[in-house]
Amino acid sequence: MEQRLHLIPYQVNAVVEVVSEVPKGIELIEAPKIWERSKGKGITVAILDTGCDVTHPDLSGRIISGRNFTTDDNGNPDEYNDYNGHGTHVAGTIAAVQNGKGVIGVAPEANLLILKVLDKNGSGQYDWIINGINYAVEQKVDIISMSLGGSQDVPELHEAIKNAIANQILVVCAAGNEGDGKDFSDEFSYPASYNEVISVGAINLYRSSSEFSNSNNEVDLVAPGEEILSTYLNGSYATLSGTSMATPHVSGALALIKDIANKNFERNLTEPELYAQLIKRTVPLGNSAKLEGNGLLYLTVEDYLSDVINQQLTAKVLKI
Repeated sequence: MEQRLHLIPYQVNAVVEVVSEVPKGIELIEAPKIWERSKGKGITVAILDTGCDVTHPDLSGRIISGRNFTTDDNGNPDEYNDYNGHGTHVAGTIAAVQNGKGVIGVAPEANLLILKVLDKNGSGQYDWIINGINYAVEQKVDIISMSLGGSQDVPELHEAIKNAIANQILVVCAAGNEGDGKDFSDEFSYPASYNEVISVGAINLYRSSSEFSNSNNEVDLVAPGEEILSTYLNGSYATLSGTSMATPHVSGALALIKDIANKNFERNLTEPELYAQLIKRTVPLGNSAKLEGNGLLYLTVEDYLSDVINQQLTAKVLKI
């Protein structure tokens, strides 16, 4: 195919050499509060992106393998290093290790399969993405994370995604950054607009909808996507903004959810069942469903609901 698909536009806010903290986006979705129950061990997330800084100290221990589907490095399939930075940033949000320095990901013990389907310029042929999806299916991954998109509905891409879903793989995609902050105008990006995938919109760290986040009736939920701190090129760190940054929060959360749910039910849950477990862990923010879907990813939703009930009871008592 001659058509090309691109990184969803994103903004680099800052690049720094040294940090040591749990990123605010990770805290906002309450991931640290369930690490006693799971850190994603044994769950594999395939990242279809620009590759990864495979020597980054926060990531090297989580990468189990990878493959290059682009023409970078003369098309060598065993060279999947990142020359762009986007893929490395996504990887850190999903599974940066807990090592007492740098940053930590949502699922710091999950495995990463790095599938380089976009070149150093953030551009990729549809064949590359389709081949990457099919390879992820062959490798029997648990989750596919794609912070990429385009305006064209390509049937072959849709078929590859439906095949992944049929193999009980969760597919998570960035909703897109063509939004205007209004819920009455629709902006569609593919593959996020396919009904089979989990489409992720963005909010800022104050829980307000990001103006750039696409709005449409396929958005499933939102996650932090502004000023997100994560791993970057050459062992550094950067804060980036975009629905590309919201997506890995959900991909990492699904690694935790799948591990916990499979243990609780003592069996492997199906893709629809795991989607239901994810949506159970959202809270509404008061925006249109076209902007926020089912709401903000919130991994300790039981605690949130308990707080709301207690606040309501307190208010009732005060009125009496």
